[in-house]
Amino acid sequence: MSLKVEPLAIADVRLVTPTRFADDRGFFSETYNEKLFKDAGIEADFLQDNHSLSTRKGTVRALHYQAPPFAQSKLVRVLRGSILDVVVDVRKASPTYGKWVRAVLSAENGVQIYIPKGFLHGFVTLEPDTEITYKVDAYYSKECDGAVLWCDKTLGIDWGISSKEASLSEKDQAAQRFVDFASPF
Repeated sequence: MSLKVEPLAIADVRLVTPTRFADDRGFFSETYNEKLFKDAGIEADFLQDNHSLSTRKGTVRALHYQAPPFAQSKLVRVLRGSILDVVVDVRKASPTYGKWVRAVLSAENGVQIYIPKGFLHGFVTLEPDTEITYKVDAYYSKECDGAVLWCDKTLGIDWGISSKEASLSEKDQAAQRFVDFASPF
């Protein structure tokens, strides 16, 4: 088994593409192997898997974080459909603080994204009935949960959709502006 690991423009955020072994029946892929990930410099002790279904194209789930002591690293992959995944650096001492990267993840391309602690994370679905799964290395804590407005003008993220096209939760609609965000990282 092997992994293709590609760094993005922000240090520590990586695209991970596991090898797929295909034949006329379909394919097999080992989506997580602790040793291979550690050999690639990704050292998170994942302890929980989460699964999300978004029935509508244009569903935005963003920009979320979990503050210490329950900060989370994530490994995100798409089981069905596709997403535009967005990651924003909010590590105070980082030279890329406030900068963002994005990548298309789909069931077809098999690409995953590794997001370490210290980042805002979100995605928009590119097709209906999109399912994602993601591993995290800390349990959910309601007290440490937070969000920044997905379409914040200060960040200037190109989500590929307008605010009118976005389907949002009440939490995401009420998220704070980036200028009001006091990073805990």
